[in-house]
Amino acid sequence: MHPKKKLSRAGGAAISLASVTVFVFLWFLGGRLNLFSPLLLPPPGEICLTAAEMLTEGYRQLPLWYHVAVSVGRVFGAFIPAVLIGVPVGLAMGMFPVLQALVDPFVQFFRPLPKLALIPLVILWLGIGETSKIFLIFISAFLTILVGCAAAAGGTDQGRLRLGRALGATDRQLLRYIVFPGALPEIFTSVRLAVGVGWTTLIAAEMVAADTGIGWMVLNASSYMRTDIVMLGIILLGLTGYILDTIIVAVQRIVVPWDGKS
Repeated sequence: MHPKKKLSRAGGAAISLASVTVFVFLWFLGGRLNLFSPLLLPPPGEICLTAAEMLTEGYRQLPLWYHVAVSVGRVFGAFIPAVLIGVPVGLAMGMFPVLQALVDPFVQFFRPLPKLALIPLVILWLGIGETSKIFLIFISAFLTILVGCAAAAGGTDQGRLRLGRALGATDRQLLRYIVFPGALPEIFTSVRLAVGVGWTTLIAAEMVAADTGIGWMVLNASSYMRTDIVMLGIILLGLTGYILDTIIVAVQRIVVPWDGKS
């Protein structure tokens, strides 16, 4: 295969579908041949039956769609302010070294910090309501966006900035007409990473005295050794995250049509 030859979207989708189909078939075959215990890894058929049962009966007296909607609502409740605050602050950090020097030590301290370690403090500060769960997801997504946007703004072509200043552009105009458009592809990449990180933090967030949500459902089912529900929850988490990422990619193709077409 030629390394520089690009794969069409249809071709890539076909290969991805074939890959998933082969994986599910091997999983099904392993279950039929008893290569692994159904208690540890339920076969696809059992998970489908569990999904059908939960679609009609729900989990813990609540519909399955409600658990999904609650989790998505928590992520979006944290993700939207993370974008609205993180993008401009990150771009400003990339443009102004003094601001980056002031903020960067705190960002680099909190970014690798496991969010589980923050749960006791978050409960003390914000209680056990929705605010504490949304805050945990927010801080994860916000820091990811901040670092990505600062790096994107810092990588702006210096020749364009010098030309803009020579023409009398203010810092605000440079940010609006040079830095922001040039950084848009990297901003979308940071947003995609932030969605993934925020979605991952959802499990930790739903450990904070939750009684709804996919993450809570997985943790609750694991205490009763309901591996089929645990696997169903993991699949729902993965599919929902994949759908959110696909939506962001579609928006990126509309907003930044020039990306990758230099």
